[in-house]
Amino acid sequence: MLEVMEEKAMIQFLEKFTDYPFLVRFQGHEYTIGEGEPSFTVIFRNPIPVSRLMTSTSLALGEAYMDGELEIEGDLYQALDHFLGQMGKFSADQHALKKLIHTSTSKKNQEKEVTSHYDLGNDFYKLWLDETLSYSCAYFRSENDTLYQAQVNKVDYILQKLYLKEGMTLLDIGCGWGFLLIEAAKKYHIKGTGITLSKEQHREFRERIEKEGLQDYLTAELMDYRDLPAMGQKFDRVVSVGMVEHVGRENYHLFIDCVEKALKDGGLMTIGQICERECIPKQFAYKILKKLDLAGLVQIKRGSGGGCSLARDLADMTLYDVIRATDEEFFLTHCLQADFDCEYLAKSPCTIHRELARVQGILEQELRARSMAELLGV
Repeated sequence: MLEVMEEKAMIQFLEKFTDYPFLVRFQGHEYTIGEGEPSFTVIFRNPIPVSRLMTSTSLALGEAYMDGELEIEGDLYQALDHFLGQMGKFSADQHALKKLIHTSTSKKNQEKEVTSHYDLGNDFYKLWLDETLSYSCAYFRSENDTLYQAQVNKVDYILQKLYLKEGMTLLDIGCGWGFLLIEAAKKYHIKGTGITLSKEQHREFRERIEKEGLQDYLTAELMDYRDLPAMGQKFDRVVSVGMVEHVGRENYHLFIDCVEKALKDGGLMTIGQICERECIPKQFAYKILKKLDLAGLVQIKRGSGGGCSLARDLADMTLYDVIRATDEEFFLTHCLQADFDCEYLAKSPCTIHRELARVQGILEQELRARSMAELLGV
């Protein structure tokens, strides 16, 4: 009787997703959801309790598929597209999911989370990552790029943003399997240090260093970013790609404090981060500005895909405030290389965005004047 009630409740819940027709099959019973000829069939081995569907529809369906309780007969991609295209109808109990989504960011718990995920074995990750073993967003410059080429594109782009010079020191926080540092050492002859909490990544990175003959250039450390101040070493450049997401919002200030203690005066940090609205508080952003340069600010904005609230949080800051908080000479010589979208900035309601767009012409004239003066020996 209970199973019949659960079956009925589950079908009623699924009847919300009627944009395209599909068939539901459960223990000899068939139900058509939507109007028309079903394009795929969802087969349930056991009913999913509505309480789970209401707590998180995406988790309930995803875990049922993962556990073999749910199968798709037909085109899996089409089924995914069908449901993901109606995510507005998904249910999510934020209170119930809070502990799952916002887990403890203590050193002990974060080490546990990292090792449980990344220490599954390097052979496992080599099955589906490209040869670089990069586990972050790639940069496809053309539709013909392979995943390998796209990851190389991404790393090259980040290294350009760091303005590296031979002999500089570079810290990679959350270095993964070390491809970025290996490329930096080979192309720019820097001295690099990578830190990770994953024993498997640490082992693989050290093996790669030895294989590439880069023992005099690179080191791999098994450590938490919170131990950087105790390390007592300062770097010309700091980079972190796809790691800040794991820091936790409540630890943003701690993270930047630790980086500040590891970054030389006049140094530059580049962050690659997937973030959402209101992800960077104003105090955190301004502290970045005080320590870093404007190019670093623009990199953070650009890397967020426009979803980051950094610019909105700085809406009251003028360009003068930014230059005063940064290295003016670096700003004048490198701002134009920061690759910001002036057409986008000009339409932005944010003060700093509009001023950046307005000042580009002035900067171009300034740089041309300087170059001409140098040529003429004036």
